[in-house]
Amino acid sequence: MKTTVVGSGFVGQTAAMRLLEKGLGDVVLIDIIEGKPQGLALDLKETAPVEGYEPTIVGTNDYADTAGSDVVVITAGFPRKPGMSRMDLLGKNAAIMSDVVAKITPGSPNAILIVVSNPLDEMTFLAAEKSGFPRERVFGMAGVLDSARLRYFIAEELGVSTSGVEAMTLGSHGDAMVALPRHATVNGKPLPELVDEQTLERLFQRTRDGGAEIVALLGTGSAYYAPSASVVAMVEAIANDTKTILPVCAWTTGQYGIKDVYVGVPAKLGRGGIEEIVELDLNDDELTRLREAAEGIRTKCEDLAKL
Repeated sequence: MKTTVVGSGFVGQTAAMRLLEKGLGDVVLIDIIEGKPQGLALDLKETAPVEGYEPTIVGTNDYADTAGSDVVVITAGFPRKPGMSRMDLLGKNAAIMSDVVAKITPGSPNAILIVVSNPLDEMTFLAAEKSGFPRERVFGMAGVLDSARLRYFIAEELGVSTSGVEAMTLGSHGDAMVALPRHATVNGKPLPELVDEQTLERLFQRTRDGGAEIVALLGTGSAYYAPSASVVAMVEAIANDTKTILPVCAWTTGQYGIKDVYVGVPAKLGRGGIEEIVELDLNDDELTRLREAAEGIRTKCEDLAKL
């Protein structure tokens, strides 16, 4: 399998590292900055004897080197700065996304596109529109990251191992994130039985603000360890055809009463990309919030046409 990572910023370079360490096939790291992806690739090759992986990586500025990619992970774009929302990046990153997709698709017409760039939901829609690919082969990384953050915050709150916490978020990557307390468990026990409503909301709000909290602490730059781990988990499900169910930004065709919009939902991932959108048993309140998130994303996607 061949995976191209577009953008050699911190998310891109750590994603490339994780792909190599997991032995998920050939990796191409591409960036517009001359020398940067080549230098990072050389560094990762020199790491191979220590870590014990095959140094199957190419660093390049030439999209010809990406031809024949099975998966393309798009991380390119401007990162958030303190005080910026994900939507502040819409105009700048829309131009970058359009350019990347135009250059990547001719050489890899059968690739799966995974979008990481922000604002995530809108950039995923744009990548699908510009590529013309079947929608099951274009989706975004958000729910895996948000769910990981929520799981950590729950574990921290209760003083338990993260391995015993199961939780999932749906909806938008941002303020319209939909947490599912009824579906969250800690060592098999339902989360609502372990904490009160006020604590639940505090945990959910911290998850919604998870990226902004890190941006504020760093001062410059944004999160990259958890985002890169999250997208590589998605690539791993595709590469190994595991049919793993993960929350991703996917194109809906009537599931949950939502149609013709990208929104965060659970999806079964395999070599074909999204093989099935899984419909959880949601109550009326959860369904309402998920549908509201979808409509919010739909409105913002319409704004792309005005740029």
